[in-house]
Amino acid sequence: MTALAEGVVGAGSVAPETPVRPGRRGSGAWRVVVLGVLGLYFLVPIVASVWFTVRERDGVSLGTYAEIPGAEGFAEAFTRSLALAGLTVVLALLLMVPTVVLVNLRLPRLRTTVELLTLLPLVLPPIALVVGVRSVLAWAPDYFFGTPLAEAFFALQEPALPWILVLVYVVLALPFVYRALDAGVRGADLRTLTEAARNLGASWFRVIVSVVLPVLRTSVLNASFLTFALVMGEYTVAVILGFETFPTWIVRISGSQAQLSVAVSVLSLLVTWLLLLLISALDRRRGTKETS
Repeated sequence: MTALAEGVVGAGSVAPETPVRPGRRGSGAWRVVVLGVLGLYFLVPIVASVWFTVRERDGVSLGTYAEIPGAEGFAEAFTRSLALAGLTVVLALLLMVPTVVLVNLRLPRLRTTVELLTLLPLVLPPIALVVGVRSVLAWAPDYFFGTPLAEAFFALQEPALPWILVLVYVVLALPFVYRALDAGVRGADLRTLTEAARNLGASWFRVIVSVVLPVLRTSVLNASFLTFALVMGEYTVAVILGFETFPTWIVRISGSQAQLSVAVSVLSLLVTWLLLLLISALDRRRGTKETS
């Protein structure tokens, strides 16, 4: 009875409340200060660039932005960079999507090896890579002169569409593409979906097109965006190999048309932001559909 009474009393008693530690005073103010400093760090150069492009002697004008489409060499350089970016995105995805799926589903022991291989472009400086490529391009046509291989090297260096830049850009984009796709694969139950599709008689090509790509849609978009931004902003490889792309064109006209070059840079930054916001909107829309 005594034990029962003690149990009843213990059950009826209220456990003492855990004291709540008061938050540090001034932490909110410090956050505001830090975020404000970071915002100024990013916004001040952009605002200064915009002001530089619209400032005129008699006031403010958007005439510099109106001159961009008709600027000499702009259309050619911009379309060339767009073509290079599109080809790089396609080749990188064709190379890495099957690789990531195969490594995660069939060859998990090779995960570390593939990760190390895709990290090599970050370890190897781009300047060293492009100097090596330039040496090979200068040596190979003479060594293989009169053979189809020499013609292939000449075709890779066609100024209108330099495929050699596409190949180099694919190598430079491998770390970003692999990380984006690998994160998407690990976050989805891809093994169950692929096994179900295979049991229903789907080929591996059909599995990748109808199952893997829809599941990894956000990851593919992120990988494509990172690759596109890399190609549209890459300068070192193109200028050393002697090809004019969008970034090299901006640098070329910066001496004689400073306002125009800054205006083009501001617009390219705006387009990059819009693409990033579009990817975020698509990701949110997909999350809303999955939760509903």
